[in-house]
Amino acid sequence: MPLDVKQLLRTHHAQNYELHREHINPQWARVLKTIGFDKVYVKAQGAHLWDEQGNKYLDFMGGWAVLSMGRNHPAIKQAIADFLEQDYPSLVAFDAPLLSGVLAAELKKRTGNRLDYVFFTNSGTEGIEAAIKFSKCATGRPGIVYAHKAFHGLSTGALSLNGDESFRAGFGPLLPGCRAVPFNDLAALEETLSQGDVAAFIVEPIQGKGVYMPAPGYLREAGRLCHKYGSLFVVDEIQTGIGRTGEFLAIDHEGGVDPDIIVLSKALSGGYVPVGAVLTRGTVWEKVFSSMDRAIVHSSTFHQGSLAMVAALASLKALEEDRLMDNAERMGKLLTDGINALKDRFELIKEVRGRGLIIGIEFGSPRSLGLRTGWTLIHKINADLFPQAIVVPMMDDHRIITQVAGHNIDVVKITPPLTIDESDVKWFLGAFEDVMRKLHQFPGPVWEVMKKLGKHAVSKQPRKAVAQI
Repeated sequence: MPLDVKQLLRTHHAQNYELHREHINPQWARVLKTIGFDKVYVKAQGAHLWDEQGNKYLDFMGGWAVLSMGRNHPAIKQAIADFLEQDYPSLVAFDAPLLSGVLAAELKKRTGNRLDYVFFTNSGTEGIEAAIKFSKCATGRPGIVYAHKAFHGLSTGALSLNGDESFRAGFGPLLPGCRAVPFNDLAALEETLSQGDVAAFIVEPIQGKGVYMPAPGYLREAGRLCHKYGSLFVVDEIQTGIGRTGEFLAIDHEGGVDPDIIVLSKALSGGYVPVGAVLTRGTVWEKVFSSMDRAIVHSSTFHQGSLAMVAALASLKALEEDRLMDNAERMGKLLTDGINALKDRFELIKEVRGRGLIIGIEFGSPRSLGLRTGWTLIHKINADLFPQAIVVPMMDDHRIITQVAGHNIDVVKITPPLTIDESDVKWFLGAFEDVMRKLHQFPGPVWEVMKKLGKHAVSKQPRKAVAQI
């Protein structure tokens, strides 16, 4: 008899956090309870979730930007179901899988930049690992350069390029030869590249931690400097790619950007089957896979699984047929315009930045004495605490999921599905305005939330934000 999934869900209904505490990650279960995110969701569609009481939630986190096509997209779901009916072979190993070839061709059509070959992965961090290996092999050099505040993943190689010490602590020593330069600082980049030992500069076109934007021309010039000094230029589009910024790639907003390697993942999965892709120049590929006895010198058991390829192909089709890139640009403008309109009224809002539907809202020290007193007090308790004053009431009072954008920065980040509409934007802006109004009352209800969370921080209870990835 097949597994009775419906019965399985009924039998274990609402045991989510109990099972996690016992078998998976007790600390994470405690974090979610502390910040009020310990909901039991039973249904999902598009940009929305429903809990067991029938309450509807607006997801402006999108599974860390995975769910660009929305949750349970019907066309992607149908494509997967149709494929499963075929009893089609997958993971033969000694095989050249058809569907990975089709997907590679589709990705090349959309990325251009003279990228010739595609290596498929199961995640973004695996893509970064491949990029590190390919760059070292292609150049014969040991060094990798990355930007301050970067996030490229949490496996050991990717962690060596992570600009946040809170993720790195306890896992050293990491890869030698990895050096950080300030984001947007071309002089510092050139000084490092000129030493002649750098295999690659790996950079996010928009930094996910904090949503830091590239200066005009920065990415184009960074690529030129890499090529001048014989290094590869690697662009991490794991979070920004597949339409999130309103273009297929974030680098498409700036003409003349010429990467040697592009890494994709997250949205390529359609939210169904993990998949990533590393697109490289032929000159890089031919150094790595240089002979028949090196034909699989870099590989992965599941990296060309047919089900993942179908999910990715269906996701690309949905992206185009639903005109989701246009929608990302349009909804992103409505959101940023709406948030910016609140800046004059609410002095704690410092800056709004982003592109399309990756948006960071940064908060800063207020002018008025009462608010400044509260600001100073909260930051003395814990440097990471303030953004929770927005994230927690957005969930508690308005059923909207958002996230803190990073450690030691006062930024709330939104990466909703590209399927959101004007009613979702209105929902978010109304909720955000309400939270801002209450936040600007000192003392007031939102400050009470921070005091409560601060007690957890002081007593060393897990209080960190919803994972800042």
